[in-house]
Amino acid sequence: MDNVDLSVLREALLWRRNGRQVVLGTIVHTWGSAPRPIGSLVAVRDDGRIAGSVSGGCIEDDLIAKIREGTMMLGHPDRVKYGISAEEANRFGLPCGGTLELVLEPITDASHLDQLVEALGEGKRVARVLDMATGAVTLSEPGDADTLSLDDKSLRTVHGPRWRLLVIGAGQMTEYLATMALALDYDVTVCDPREEYALGWSVTGTHLTREMPDDTVLAMHCDRHTAVIALTHDPKLDDLALMEALKSDCFYVGAIGSRANQKKRRERLLEFDVTNEELDRLHGPVGIKNGARTPPEIAVSILAELTAARYGFRIPQPVQL
Repeated sequence: MDNVDLSVLREALLWRRNGRQVVLGTIVHTWGSAPRPIGSLVAVRDDGRIAGSVSGGCIEDDLIAKIREGTMMLGHPDRVKYGISAEEANRFGLPCGGTLELVLEPITDASHLDQLVEALGEGKRVARVLDMATGAVTLSEPGDADTLSLDDKSLRTVHGPRWRLLVIGAGQMTEYLATMALALDYDVTVCDPREEYALGWSVTGTHLTREMPDDTVLAMHCDRHTAVIALTHDPKLDDLALMEALKSDCFYVGAIGSRANQKKRRERLLEFDVTNEELDRLHGPVGIKNGARTPPEIAVSILAELTAARYGFRIPQPVQL
């Protein structure tokens, strides 16, 4: 779940507490192109006010019209498809003939939305199971399965942070990177054993550790939802983290530095039994090549490359002349 969808749940809960009727929509299937991924949320209030999105706006307009007409004040969850035909896909703003299916559910006391929002506010991950017959919700630990599942009896969704970012170095660059990464729903850890940097760290919502970088990487048990980025320019710190991260299941490992410095880094890491195959996973210089120069611009380029890696999108590299 990203912060956009968390804000939808918070808004729906506020409406409910103010005595309004609310319908929550969850994308459960998509075919072809779709503007928002599976699991995305939209909430519609009884007067037509809306929070979140599941399309370019046309589906939201249809939901608003239905709720104002009184045809969507449901007694139990329901499934609805949009864009079944090419004409309907065009009408609802779904590109390339895309189709999506929503589960619409009336929010009641049995939805336990207050408990869900409270848990998410504490940074927890929660499995939410919706009974399709009654609308009752059960909340539990998510376990290893983090995918949405739906059958005739229930809808299971997993909410909360799924992506972790470990940054080596607590300098100015990391401040921008960490702040932006929080908005993208990363659970951010910053590692810097240097007192002069660690004492000045003040980005709310992040975790700071003073342990050595290689110990931190090992302690985090980095998996396919973890990214590690080295930003200190100090080989004694960056290389320690990289040699462990490159041997892990991290979906992204990056390091700041010029191409010349990256070449020297590769030579050093090879001496620490890092293989050429493992080194090929290293993004360095870190970030997409977009001409970025200032710390916030470089942070944007790094997060753009992280986003591409998350979704398996390959960014074409510029031709070297």
